[in-house]
Order: sequence, then structure tokens, then C-alpha cells
Amino acid sequence: MTEENRLHVHDTNDDELRRLIHDHLKVFAKFTSEGCDICQRLAPPFSKFADNPAFEPILFVRLNADENPVAKKLMQKKVAPFFVSYCQGHLLECDNLTTEAEVRAQLERLRDFMPHAR
Repeated sequence: MTEENRLHVHDTNDDELRRLIHDHLKVFAKFTSEGCDICQRLAPPFSKFADNPAFEPILFVRLNADENPVAKKLMQKKVAPFFVSYCQGHLLECDNLTTEAEVRAQLERLRDFMPHAR
């Protein structure tokens, strides 16, 4: 993906997320919720990571769980913010993260993951 074509953080919905995780090799998703203080606190680092050339091969997406039924159902079992790593359309890792260091660590694991040859 070239820098000119890259939108750094894509706001998406349940249906588009399904398409994106199959259209892109690696996707890093942040599920947020209205009034979530941690979500707001992690918004700048999330955007910073999306702009970091070290993570350029990864598509960054954000979903508001309050507006998406599938995400909302997932969030009933988890607390926002919830981060999910996908590779080749498969979920690799998902967790509630509350610090920038935790987000970076999960993101680095996704970046370093070696996908199967297609």
C-alpha cells in the first residue's frame, strides 16, 4: 500500500470489517465505546502507530461498538477498548488493553507474525 493511498485509521462497521480482514494481509482493529475514558486516552497513540512507517503494512481500523451490532455483542463480554489482530482473514489475538505499551506489544506481534504463503 503506497503512502498516497493510505488512510491512516479507517472508521468502519461490522460488515466492512469482514471485507477488510479478507482484503488486507494484516489488520489491527480497535473497538471503542462512547464515554470510554481509556478509549479516548489511547486514541492519540493508536493514530501515532498508524502513522509509523514501521507498521505501514498493517491496516488500522476503528469500530464504535455502540453503533455496530456484532461489535456490541462482542463488547458485552469485554470492556472497551478491545484490540483485535487479524492476518489473512483469521483472528490472531484479541484483548482488552489499557496502556500504550500493551497496544504497541500486540501491534509488534502482529507486525512480526509470518503469514502462510498464499
